[in-house]
Amino acid sequence: MNALVGNLMAPPAPLRIEDVRLPVVMMRDILLKTIFRKNIETVSDLSRAICLPVPVAQELVDLARGQKLVEATGTLHANSGGEMGYQLTGAGKARALDALAQSEYFGAMPVPLETYAEQVRRQSVRDIPISRDELGRAMGQLVLPQTLMDQLGPAVSAGRSILMYGPPGNGKSSISNGIRDAMGDRIFIPRAIEYAGQVITVYDPIIHSAAEETPDDPTALRRSANRFDNRYVCCDRPTVVTGGELSLEMLDLVYNPTARTYQAPLQLKSNGGIFIVDDLGRQKESPQALVNRWIVPLEENRDILALQSGEKFEVPFDTLVIFSTNFHPNEIFDKAALRRIFFKIRIDGPTQEDFLKIFALVAKKRNMPLDRPALDYLLEKKYPDIENVYANYQPIFLIDQMISICRFEGIPNQMRPDLIDRAWENMFVSAAHIDH
Repeated sequence: MNALVGNLMAPPAPLRIEDVRLPVVMMRDILLKTIFRKNIETVSDLSRAICLPVPVAQELVDLARGQKLVEATGTLHANSGGEMGYQLTGAGKARALDALAQSEYFGAMPVPLETYAEQVRRQSVRDIPISRDELGRAMGQLVLPQTLMDQLGPAVSAGRSILMYGPPGNGKSSISNGIRDAMGDRIFIPRAIEYAGQVITVYDPIIHSAAEETPDDPTALRRSANRFDNRYVCCDRPTVVTGGELSLEMLDLVYNPTARTYQAPLQLKSNGGIFIVDDLGRQKESPQALVNRWIVPLEENRDILALQSGEKFEVPFDTLVIFSTNFHPNEIFDKAALRRIFFKIRIDGPTQEDFLKIFALVAKKRNMPLDRPALDYLLEKKYPDIENVYANYQPIFLIDQMISICRFEGIPNQMRPDLIDRAWENMFVSAAHIDH
């Protein structure tokens, strides 16, 4: 288990029903629905299903027994440590069906919104200390100028919004991924949260990468001292990546009318991590509209969501938002919007020296022998045609093209001026008129 589980970032497991901080009726109904839907008979299995410690699950079972909704079967399960078996009574089944008609949600007890907000503050993405060496390692084999690292470091450590702009093909997306890798610690994501009796699922295995863990023995009277609240999942800091498909609707709660539950929007799922808006300016909505939607979150670290009823409520917004665009900021934002983006970093193409470093790294990785005369031909005959404008994607593109040509021609990987000419033709589209 990651060391973070034992420190103050870990949410403590509840010791009593009161520590769960949910309405007792809601907890009881989730218990009944879970027993009904999963056909659970023992408290240890129920503890795992509702993600509460065994003593707390036993308290809930005793509460339901006192209301004649659950009864003991008198059966001792040998394969479960000789545990007593339980089942729903007729009244318990009726109550479970009635509760399912109101909400299909069952399983893990949700975390109250207020409790979740406390946890978000404990594991905030703000002010994470990241050294120059750590950021450099996270960027892997990216060849970046020192001046760019000078800008990226404070931006990542602050955990504030970043706008990266510049010509296409110079690694803005790769740098965003490197920033994600630089935040190498783990946080706790709730399986679901509760507000005003409504359940909002948050944990998403597509977005959240759960850490490996060794579960405690659910039948043990005492759970290990560093055990965290199992209503959360210990995960790597999340990263949500969106591109041209991002719309304003994706930033709202998603209501499931059949289950009568909600799913958290993308920015809520990314709390404690990074939200990357790639290719800004290609979305259905304008960049100005997207930033306007985030004016309050970016400035006040809180977002406003709405239930089906129209009721609005606040949720924490603790996300490093990275906007990446090929447009100049002045073309897509007004001055007020630009003020709200804390760091604005231009990503230019490499110098010729850095271009050659990238070329050599890619060639080595692709098993392409470097040829100095062929490189001289590339630099002296081809690049002057495009005013010696270099881009980070070009070495990979040209080398992969030459490898494909060599494979087709049945010759070993090699660099020659004629192969460079053929690769170069595929890198640019001719402006010549096409007859229809």
